Order: sequence, then C-alpha cells, then structure tokens
Amino acid sequence: MMMRPWKILLTAAAAALSASVVSAATVTIFDDVAGGTATFDSTVAAAGGTVTADTWTSLGAGGTSIDRGAYTITRNDGGAIFPTTYGALSGEVIDIFPEGGGSLPRTDPLDYFVGGVTLTFDDEVNSLGFEVGDWATCCYDPTTDLYISFDDGAPILVASADDSTDGALGPNGAFEIFVAAFDDSGSFSTVSFWGNGIGEALYFGGEIRYALLDEGSLPPTAPIPVPAAGWLMLAALSGLAALRRRGS
Repeated sequence: MMMRPWKILLTAAAAALSASVVSAATVTIFDDVAGGTATFDSTVAAAGGTVTADTWTSLGAGGTSIDRGAYTITRNDGGAIFPTTYGALSGEVIDIFPEGGGSLPRTDPLDYFVGGVTLTFDDEVNSLGFEVGDWATCCYDPTTDLYISFDDGAPILVASADDSTDGALGPNGAFEIFVAAFDDSGSFSTVSFWGNGIGEALYFGGEIRYALLDEGSLPPTAPIPVPAAGWLMLAALSGLAALRRRGS
C-alpha cells in the first residue's frame, strides 16, 4: 500500500525531531592525580568502556618519536624528546615549554599548538587522561591554559589558572594535576596536548589512561533542546493525522 503524503511528512518530521534530541558529549577532568584518575576510570566504566593504563618507564631519549606499542609520541614541532621525572608523578614525563605567537591576551589556542605533543594510536580512541607537573607556577596573561584536541579538531580547554593555587593540587601543595578529555562524537587516531603559558615549563606523562567509548555513551547525555516551533509543527501534523483518520 502506498503511504499517503501526509503520513510521509509526519514520519519525516517525527524522525527529524527525534534525531535532534540525541547529542554527543564532551567531558573534561581537572583534579589532583588520585582524584582525576578515579574520575576518569569511573566515567569510562559508566559509559561501558575499558580503561587502558600505561605507566611511562624506559622511554629512551634523543629521538623524535617514542613507540609505546599501542601508540607513538612526537613533539608538535618535530623536535627531539628527552624524558625526565617530576615530583611524585607516576612515571617518566616529557618537558613542554609552551611556545607560539599571537597577540596578548592569548585568544587563539592554536597559536601555541607547536609547543605541545601528540599521541598517535594504532587503534582509535576518544578518551585520554594523563598527569601534568609544574603547571601554573607563572605566566598568567590573564590565565595559563591547557588544551587537548582529537584529530586536530577544535581545542578543548581542560585547565585554566590565574594564580598558583590553581595548579598546587598535589600532596603538600605540589604542582601535580591530572587532566583528561572525552569526546564521544566519534573515534580518533591522534590526541594532542599543549599549553599557552609562554615562559613556563610543564611536564606531561606519568601514567597515560585511554579508552574508546561508544558514540553517545557518555553519562549523562544532555539532549539538545528542540525549538518550540519544532514541537508545534509535530503537534500540528499529529492533529492533521487525527483529522484524516476521522475523515477516512
């Protein structure tokens, strides 16, 4: 039986409005190392995913790429990598000296991308967390910020400080934090990290945590509000359907 035109229109409208209330989520974490790690793990578990953790040991030194088996590490400027340690962070770290251009105050995060690092994964991910040391000890103009991006996408702000108390989250006020970003809109091969605090040194690594979550699985999934006009259109079409049935 051929579907009547008004039924086709009603079906299409309902489908469009239904689709509009389903949205992907971007979630960030900024905390001390213990708290951030626990939140990362619980977020992944609640979304039905599995965390993989890699504590950085025996990274080697002097090369422009480090192979960790499941992923490789490179600097965004292509420079050599000389791992070190920092405070009580869980493993070895890579020093990052934010660099870049642009006018002050710093309004474009991508001006400073060159000073960061990128992890390139063999199997795609959409969640990454790690430890950072010695951040927010200086260089507020007006803030010093940390960013993560997936597959060179829009920078995700994961931490921002306008004084040293924002970064002193470790034991006895140590400058040790954990940051993470989740983006369940898809899956990605690369994840980049950088800061814009020109003049400061910071350290990235320790223990890396990552996962691949199903699209739209981050809890809670915040629906996109449907404009009132959309609901009115659906109500009108539903009324038309009722009239058609009574007139049949």
